[in-house]
Amino acid sequence: MTTFQRGPYTFDVIDAGPLEGEPIVLLHGFPQRAGSWDLVAPLLHGRGFRTIAPDQRGYSPGARPTRRRDYMQAELVADIVAMLDAADVGDAHIVGHDWGAAVAWTLAAHHPDRVRTLTALSVPHPGAFMQAMPRGQILRSWYMLVFQIPALPEKVLGRLMTSRPDFGVQMGLPEPFASRVAAEIAEYGALPGALGWYRAMSLPDKRSAPARVKVPTTYVWGDRDPALGGAGARLCSGWVDAPYDFLVLPGADHWLPESRPDQVAAAIMSRANTAAVRDGV
Repeated sequence: MTTFQRGPYTFDVIDAGPLEGEPIVLLHGFPQRAGSWDLVAPLLHGRGFRTIAPDQRGYSPGARPTRRRDYMQAELVADIVAMLDAADVGDAHIVGHDWGAAVAWTLAAHHPDRVRTLTALSVPHPGAFMQAMPRGQILRSWYMLVFQIPALPEKVLGRLMTSRPDFGVQMGLPEPFASRVAAEIAEYGALPGALGWYRAMSLPDKRSAPARVKVPTTYVWGDRDPALGGAGARLCSGWVDAPYDFLVLPGADHWLPESRPDQVAAAIMSRANTAAVRDGV
């Protein structure tokens, strides 16, 4: 599968690994695309898993609506359900990083029948994230307020991405991922849609309200993450009513799939294997 359709929108997908393997959905964050999993996916393929990694809403050229409400969590989650349907996959191991983790948490909470296991990287459960706001998280999330300003963030970020060769490095991304930000986001036209995810945060939507997760879950957090603090990370366990592991990577920053691919892949496979044991495989 290279694309899938949901309504008027066409999404690009990297579908790789053994076709008969257990499917693992890999959801990217901001400001990245499916290629953020380039170091993790081959490790999963080597263990017999199939990976399905979409360029999500706002990132795929054929799926870039302009209204804020089109980027509400319920829409982002429905996109992934549509992808599972298109792939003829009843359920899958769901993995997400950054904003992709937020989608993964919400998908697991509201569509547990489609989620075999959940592995979330960096971003905690949305409920834990909100609980952590008065405990210091709000100071780390100041940029989310800035992104609410119309038009200006696109202009400023776009200019920085394209004019400063070290922009990705300044974000903390390792190479070769750092050098790809300008071409894959700004020049690709994905930045307005990517910012739409932030601008939809303030819109109320009962369809994706924080809810408890009841599927086997692993949460992976780097203790040097400048954007996500320890308060939200520690509160995650209170939102999971299922086998749960909290894996702290000492010295790791935000960009776990790029900087710690071996540990990320090991966490994903360990969690996936618990489902196999549960099912008697």
